[in-house]
Amino acid sequence: MKGNEAIAHAAIRYGVDGYFGYPITPQSEVLETLEALMPWETTGMTVLQAESEVASINMVYGGAATGKAVMTSSSSPGISLMQEGMSYIAASELPALVINVMRGGPGLGTIHPSQSDYFQATKGGGHGDYHYIVLAPATVQEMADFVGLGFDLAFKYRTPALLLADGIVGQMMEKVVLPPQRPRRTPEQIKEQCPWAATGGSAGRKPNIITSLELDSAQMEKNNERFQRTYRLIEQNEVRYQEYFTDDAEYLLVAFGSIARICLKAIEDARARGIKIGLLRPITLWPYPYEAIARMADRVKGILVVELNAGQMIEDVRLAVEGRVPVRHYGRMGGIVPNPAEILDSFESQFNL
Repeated sequence: MKGNEAIAHAAIRYGVDGYFGYPITPQSEVLETLEALMPWETTGMTVLQAESEVASINMVYGGAATGKAVMTSSSSPGISLMQEGMSYIAASELPALVINVMRGGPGLGTIHPSQSDYFQATKGGGHGDYHYIVLAPATVQEMADFVGLGFDLAFKYRTPALLLADGIVGQMMEKVVLPPQRPRRTPEQIKEQCPWAATGGSAGRKPNIITSLELDSAQMEKNNERFQRTYRLIEQNEVRYQEYFTDDAEYLLVAFGSIARICLKAIEDARARGIKIGLLRPITLWPYPYEAIARMADRVKGILVVELNAGQMIEDVRLAVEGRVPVRHYGRMGGIVPNPAEILDSFESQFNL
Protein backbone atom coordinates (compact mmCIF):
# COMPACT_ATOMS: atom_id res chain seq x y z
CA MET A 1 0.00 0.00 0.00
CA LYS A 2 0.96 3.66 -0.21
CA GLY A 3 2.68 5.33 2.70
CA ASN A 4 -0.31 7.60 3.21
CA GLU A 5 -2.63 4.60 3.27
CA ALA A 6 -0.39 2.88 5.82
CA ILE A 7 -0.78 5.86 8.14
CA ALA A 8 -4.57 5.54 8.01
CA HIS A 9 -4.55 1.78 8.67
CA ALA A 10 -2.04 2.18 11.52
CA ALA A 11 -4.11 4.94 13.13
CA ILE A 12 -7.17 2.71 13.27
CA ARG A 13 -5.16 -0.22 14.64
CA TYR A 14 -3.50 1.94 17.27
CA GLY A 15 -6.92 2.80 18.66
CA VAL A 16 -6.91 6.48 17.72
CA ASP A 17 -9.97 8.34 18.98
CA GLY A 18 -10.18 11.04 16.35
CA TYR A 19 -8.75 12.29 13.07
CA PHE A 20 -9.47 15.85 11.90
CA GLY A 21 -8.00 16.89 8.56
CA TYR A 22 -8.32 18.67 5.27
CA PRO A 23 -7.24 17.41 1.83
CA ILE A 24 -4.06 18.63 0.17
CA THR A 25 -1.69 16.87 -2.23
CA PRO A 26 0.44 14.75 -1.65
CA GLN A 27 -1.17 13.54 1.59
CA SER A 28 -4.88 13.40 0.72
CA GLU A 29 -4.94 9.59 0.79
CA VAL A 30 -4.69 9.66 4.59
CA LEU A 31 -8.14 11.24 4.89
CA GLU A 32 -9.51 9.39 1.84
CA THR A 33 -8.44 5.99 3.20
CA LEU A 34 -9.94 6.69 6.60
CA GLU A 35 -13.20 7.71 4.96
CA ALA A 36 -13.22 4.53 2.87
CA LEU A 37 -12.46 2.26 5.85
CA MET A 38 -15.22 3.90 7.98
CA PRO A 39 -13.65 3.11 11.38
CA TRP A 40 -16.53 4.85 13.18
CA GLU A 41 -18.47 1.65 12.47
CA THR A 42 -15.78 -0.71 13.82
CA THR A 43 -13.70 1.02 16.50
CA GLY A 44 -15.74 4.16 17.10
CA MET A 45 -12.99 6.41 15.78
CA THR A 46 -14.16 9.86 14.71
CA VAL A 47 -13.06 10.89 11.20
CA LEU A 48 -13.93 14.44 10.17
CA GLN A 49 -12.99 16.53 7.16
CA ALA A 50 -12.82 19.97 8.72
CA GLU A 51 -13.48 23.22 6.89
CA SER A 52 -9.81 24.22 6.97
CA GLU A 53 -6.41 23.36 8.37
CA VAL A 54 -6.92 25.96 11.09
CA ALA A 55 -10.12 24.25 12.15
CA SER A 56 -8.40 20.84 12.03
CA ILE A 57 -5.58 21.71 14.42
CA ASN A 58 -7.95 23.38 16.87
CA MET A 59 -10.17 20.29 16.86
CA VAL A 60 -7.01 18.32 17.67
CA TYR A 61 -6.30 20.81 20.48
CA GLY A 62 -9.75 20.22 21.95
CA GLY A 63 -9.57 16.45 21.66
CA ALA A 64 -6.06 16.28 23.11
CA ALA A 65 -7.19 18.38 26.09
CA THR A 66 -9.60 15.59 27.07
CA GLY A 67 -6.84 12.95 27.00
CA LYS A 68 -7.95 11.42 23.72
CA ALA A 69 -5.52 10.13 21.09
CA VAL A 70 -6.14 12.56 18.23
CA MET A 71 -4.28 13.44 15.06
CA THR A 72 -4.28 15.42 11.85
CA SER A 73 -2.37 15.33 8.58
CA SER A 74 -1.55 17.86 5.90
CA SER A 75 1.19 19.02 3.56
CA SER A 76 3.53 21.98 3.76
CA PRO A 77 1.23 25.02 3.20
CA GLY A 78 -1.44 23.41 5.37
CA ILE A 79 1.05 22.77 8.17
CA SER A 80 2.01 26.45 8.02
CA LEU A 81 -1.61 27.33 8.76
CA MET A 82 -1.55 25.00 11.78
CA GLN A 83 1.47 26.57 13.47
CA GLU A 84 -0.47 28.76 15.90
CA GLY A 85 -2.50 25.79 17.10
CA MET A 86 0.59 23.61 17.39
CA SER A 87 2.23 26.25 19.60
CA TYR A 88 -0.88 26.31 21.80
CA ILE A 89 -0.86 22.50 22.08
CA ALA A 90 2.82 22.50 23.05
CA ALA A 91 2.27 25.22 25.66
CA SER A 92 -0.71 23.35 27.07
CA GLU A 93 1.49 20.22 27.42
CA LEU A 94 -0.82 18.01 25.42
CA PRO A 95 -0.11 14.86 23.39
CA ALA A 96 -1.11 14.87 19.73
CA LEU A 97 0.18 13.54 16.41
CA VAL A 98 0.61 15.72 13.32
CA ILE A 99 1.57 14.30 9.91
CA ASN A 100 3.35 16.47 7.33
CA VAL A 101 3.87 14.88 3.90
CA MET A 102 6.07 17.61 2.45
CA ARG A 103 5.72 19.25 -0.96
CA GLY A 104 7.94 21.83 -2.64
CA GLY A 105 7.70 25.48 -1.65
CA PRO A 106 7.81 28.25 -0.64
CA GLY A 107 4.24 29.42 -1.09
CA LEU A 108 1.85 27.01 -2.75
CA GLY A 109 4.88 25.72 -4.63
CA THR A 110 4.49 22.36 -6.31
CA ILE A 111 2.71 19.13 -5.49
CA HIS A 112 5.99 17.24 -5.97
CA PRO A 113 8.13 15.98 -3.05
CA SER A 114 10.43 18.13 -0.96
CA GLN A 115 12.20 18.26 2.39
CA SER A 116 12.10 22.03 2.73
CA ASP A 117 10.02 22.06 5.93
CA TYR A 118 12.98 20.92 8.03
CA PHE A 119 13.48 24.34 9.65
CA GLN A 120 9.78 24.65 10.39
CA ALA A 121 9.64 21.21 11.99
CA THR A 122 12.84 21.21 14.00
CA LYS A 123 13.14 24.83 15.07
CA GLY A 124 9.51 25.35 16.04
CA GLY A 125 7.48 26.88 13.23
CA GLY A 126 5.17 28.76 15.55
CA HIS A 127 5.90 31.36 18.20
CA GLY A 128 7.64 30.82 21.52
CA ASP A 129 10.32 28.55 22.98
CA TYR A 130 9.01 25.06 22.29
CA HIS A 131 9.79 21.81 20.50
CA TYR A 132 7.90 18.81 19.30
CA ILE A 133 9.31 15.36 18.67
CA VAL A 134 10.01 14.93 14.94
CA LEU A 135 10.15 11.47 13.32
CA ALA A 136 11.36 11.11 9.72
CA PRO A 137 10.22 7.86 8.03
CA ALA A 138 12.08 6.46 5.04
CA THR A 139 9.83 3.48 4.24
CA VAL A 140 6.14 2.66 4.07
CA GLN A 141 6.71 0.32 7.01
CA GLU A 142 8.01 3.24 9.07
CA MET A 143 5.01 5.33 8.03
CA ALA A 144 2.89 2.71 9.79
CA ASP A 145 5.25 2.09 12.71
CA PHE A 146 5.80 5.77 13.50
CA VAL A 147 2.10 6.40 14.05
CA GLY A 148 2.20 4.24 17.17
CA LEU A 149 5.67 5.46 18.16
CA GLY A 150 4.62 9.08 17.71
CA PHE A 151 1.58 8.67 19.93
CA ASP A 152 3.52 6.72 22.56
CA LEU A 153 6.17 9.44 22.80
CA ALA A 154 3.58 12.21 22.75
CA PHE A 155 1.73 10.70 25.72
CA LYS A 156 4.96 9.83 27.55
CA TYR A 157 6.19 13.43 27.49
CA ARG A 158 2.88 15.29 27.05
CA THR A 159 4.07 17.07 23.93
CA PRO A 160 3.03 16.97 20.26
CA ALA A 161 4.85 14.63 17.89
CA LEU A 162 5.32 15.35 14.20
CA LEU A 163 5.76 12.67 11.57
CA LEU A 164 7.77 14.49 8.88
CA ALA A 165 7.60 12.55 5.62
CA ASP A 166 8.34 13.68 2.09
CA GLY A 167 5.97 13.20 -0.82
CA ILE A 168 7.96 10.22 -2.12
CA VAL A 169 7.33 8.12 0.99
CA GLY A 170 3.70 9.24 1.11
CA GLN A 171 3.00 8.19 -2.49
CA MET A 172 5.28 5.15 -2.96
CA MET A 173 3.89 1.63 -2.55
CA GLU A 174 5.64 -1.13 -0.57
CA LYS A 175 4.76 -4.18 1.46
CA VAL A 176 3.88 -3.31 5.03
CA VAL A 177 3.16 -5.34 8.17
CA LEU A 178 0.39 -3.58 10.05
CA PRO A 179 0.25 -3.59 13.86
CA PRO A 180 -2.37 -5.65 15.68
CA GLN A 181 -5.66 -3.99 16.53
CA ARG A 182 -5.67 -2.27 19.90
CA PRO A 183 -8.93 -1.35 21.62
CA ARG A 184 -9.62 2.30 22.22
CA ARG A 185 -9.25 3.33 25.83
CA THR A 186 -12.37 3.64 27.94
CA PRO A 187 -13.24 6.92 29.67
CA GLU A 188 -12.17 5.32 32.95
CA GLN A 189 -8.77 4.35 31.49
CA ILE A 190 -8.28 7.86 30.13
CA LYS A 191 -9.00 9.39 33.55
CA GLU A 192 -6.52 6.98 35.13
CA GLN A 193 -3.77 7.44 32.51
CA CYS A 194 -4.32 11.18 31.98
CA PRO A 195 -5.15 12.73 35.36
CA TRP A 196 -4.40 16.15 33.86
CA ALA A 197 -7.13 15.85 31.20
CA ALA A 198 -10.17 18.12 31.08
CA THR A 199 -12.75 15.39 31.61
CA GLY A 200 -15.23 17.46 33.53
CA GLY A 201 -15.86 17.91 37.26
CA SER A 202 -17.46 15.46 39.62
CA ALA A 203 -18.64 15.44 43.21
CA GLY A 204 -15.88 16.93 45.32
CA ARG A 205 -13.57 17.34 42.32
CA LYS A 206 -12.81 20.49 40.38
CA PRO A 207 -12.43 20.18 36.61
CA ASN A 208 -8.94 20.51 35.13
CA ILE A 209 -8.42 23.70 33.14
CA ILE A 210 -6.35 23.42 29.96
CA THR A 211 -4.86 26.67 28.67
CA SER A 212 -1.71 28.09 27.13
CA LEU A 213 -2.42 31.56 28.58
CA GLU A 214 -0.57 32.88 31.62
CA LEU A 215 -0.75 36.60 32.40
CA ASP A 216 1.79 36.49 35.23
CA SER A 217 5.29 36.80 33.74
CA ALA A 218 7.00 35.06 36.65
CA GLN A 219 4.66 32.09 36.34
CA MET A 220 5.09 32.01 32.58
CA GLU A 221 8.83 31.80 33.06
CA LYS A 222 8.31 28.86 35.42
CA ASN A 223 6.12 27.21 32.80
CA ASN A 224 8.84 27.66 30.19
CA GLU A 225 11.46 26.26 32.56
CA ARG A 226 9.27 23.18 33.00
CA PHE A 227 8.95 22.82 29.22
CA GLN A 228 12.73 23.04 28.85
CA ARG A 229 13.26 20.32 31.47
CA THR A 230 10.97 18.07 29.45
CA TYR A 231 12.88 18.84 26.26
CA ARG A 232 16.20 18.03 27.92
CA LEU A 233 14.75 14.71 29.07
CA ILE A 234 13.65 13.93 25.51
CA GLU A 235 17.10 14.83 24.21
CA GLN A 236 18.67 12.42 26.71
CA ASN A 237 16.39 9.47 25.98
CA GLU A 238 14.82 9.61 22.52
CA VAL A 239 17.55 10.22 19.91
CA ARG A 240 17.16 7.72 17.06
CA TYR A 241 19.30 7.15 13.97
CA GLN A 242 20.71 4.42 11.73
CA GLU A 243 24.21 3.91 10.37
CA TYR A 244 25.14 2.07 7.18
CA PHE A 245 28.67 1.09 6.07
CA THR A 246 30.24 3.34 8.71
CA ASP A 247 32.72 0.86 10.23
CA ASP A 248 35.39 1.54 7.61
CA ALA A 249 33.99 4.73 6.06
CA GLU A 250 36.43 7.44 5.00
CA TYR A 251 33.62 9.82 4.07
CA LEU A 252 30.06 10.19 5.35
CA LEU A 253 26.72 11.06 3.79
CA VAL A 254 23.97 12.40 6.06
CA ALA A 255 20.40 12.24 4.75
CA PHE A 256 16.88 11.60 6.04
CA GLY A 257 13.67 10.24 4.59
CA SER A 258 13.54 8.95 1.03
CA ILE A 259 16.82 10.64 0.08
CA ALA A 260 18.65 8.37 2.52
CA ARG A 261 17.50 5.43 0.40
CA ILE A 262 18.85 7.03 -2.77
CA CYS A 263 22.11 7.73 -0.94
CA LEU A 264 22.43 4.05 -0.10
CA LYS A 265 22.46 3.19 -3.79
CA ALA A 266 25.05 5.91 -4.41
CA ILE A 267 27.18 4.38 -1.64
CA GLU A 268 26.95 0.92 -3.19
CA ASP A 269 28.13 2.34 -6.51
CA ALA A 270 30.95 4.25 -4.81
CA ARG A 271 32.19 1.21 -2.92
CA ALA A 272 32.19 -0.80 -6.13
CA ARG A 273 34.72 1.78 -7.33
CA GLY A 274 36.80 1.59 -4.16
CA ILE A 275 35.48 4.76 -2.48
CA LYS A 276 34.55 4.03 1.15
CA ILE A 277 31.48 6.08 2.01
CA GLY A 278 29.05 5.51 4.89
CA LEU A 279 25.61 6.87 5.67
CA LEU A 280 24.07 8.24 8.85
CA ARG A 281 20.27 8.58 8.66
CA PRO A 282 18.66 10.63 11.42
CA ILE A 283 15.31 9.12 12.39
CA THR A 284 14.53 11.76 14.99
CA LEU A 285 15.14 15.17 13.46
CA TRP A 286 14.38 16.55 16.91
CA PRO A 287 16.01 15.49 19.11
CA TYR A 288 18.89 15.42 16.62
CA PRO A 289 21.76 12.86 16.74
CA TYR A 290 24.49 15.46 17.31
CA GLU A 291 26.71 13.11 19.31
CA ALA A 292 26.62 10.34 16.70
CA ILE A 293 27.65 12.74 13.95
CA ALA A 294 30.33 14.26 16.18
CA ARG A 295 31.83 10.79 16.72
CA MET A 296 31.88 10.18 12.97
CA ALA A 297 33.56 13.55 12.40
CA ASP A 298 36.58 12.27 14.30
CA ARG A 299 36.90 9.33 11.88
CA VAL A 300 36.12 10.64 8.38
CA LYS A 301 37.73 13.07 5.94
CA GLY A 302 34.54 14.87 4.96
CA ILE A 303 30.74 14.88 5.19
CA LEU A 304 28.19 15.48 2.43
CA VAL A 305 24.66 16.41 3.53
CA VAL A 306 22.07 15.45 0.91
CA GLU A 307 18.59 16.99 1.09
CA LEU A 308 15.61 17.98 -1.05
CA ASN A 309 16.09 21.64 -0.16
CA ALA A 310 18.57 24.50 -0.41
CA GLY A 311 20.47 23.47 2.72
CA GLN A 312 18.65 23.18 6.06
CA MET A 313 19.75 20.08 7.96
CA ILE A 314 23.34 20.97 7.08
CA GLU A 315 23.21 23.60 9.83
CA ASP A 316 22.69 20.90 12.46
CA VAL A 317 25.46 18.77 10.95
CA ARG A 318 27.84 21.74 11.14
CA LEU A 319 26.87 22.32 14.76
CA ALA A 320 27.70 18.70 15.52
CA VAL A 321 31.00 18.73 13.62
CA GLU A 322 32.25 22.06 15.02
CA GLY A 323 34.62 22.57 12.09
CA ARG A 324 36.60 19.37 12.57
CA VAL A 325 36.03 18.15 9.00
CA PRO A 326 34.71 19.79 5.81
CA VAL A 327 30.90 19.68 5.50
CA ARG A 328 29.41 20.09 2.03
CA HIS A 329 25.85 20.12 0.72
CA TYR A 330 24.01 18.71 -2.27
CA GLY A 331 20.34 19.47 -2.69
CA ARG A 332 17.60 19.71 -5.29
CA MET A 333 14.58 21.99 -5.00
CA GLY A 334 11.16 22.49 -6.50
CA GLY A 335 10.23 18.82 -6.45
CA ILE A 336 13.26 17.56 -8.40
CA VAL A 337 14.60 14.27 -7.01
CA PRO A 338 18.26 13.38 -7.73
CA ASN A 339 19.37 9.94 -8.81
CA PRO A 340 22.30 8.07 -7.21
CA ALA A 341 24.71 9.03 -10.01
CA GLU A 342 24.03 12.75 -9.45
CA ILE A 343 24.72 12.40 -5.72
CA LEU A 344 27.95 10.51 -6.38
CA ASP A 345 29.06 13.04 -9.01
CA SER A 346 28.47 15.89 -6.55
CA PHE A 347 30.38 14.04 -3.83
CA GLU A 348 33.39 13.42 -6.07
CA SER A 349 33.37 16.99 -7.33
CA GLN A 350 33.11 18.64 -3.91
CA PHE A 351 35.82 16.46 -2.36
CA ASN A 352 38.07 16.46 -5.45
CA LEU A 353 38.06 12.69 -5.88
